[in-house]
Amino acid sequence: MPASIDIPSPEDPEAALAAVVALRRLAGQLEAAAVAEAAAQGRTWSEIGQAPGVSAQAVHKEFAAQVRR
Repeated sequence: MPASIDIPSPEDPEAALAAVVALRRLAGQLEAAAVAEAAAQGRTWSEIGQAPGVSAQAVHKEFAAQVRR
């Protein structure tokens, strides 16, 4: 488990917004890795889309080019 981090206060908008950007980037990396692993395990696009609550078509459109099946 990663160490805890200090989250900037909204009273420091520059730091807070920079943290938001970093978190979005990290979330995207985690999502891509999880989708790739799920595909490698043989999960269907429909199964992969269930956890984030999107359709099979949506997850396929976003990740198919990055995932080798």
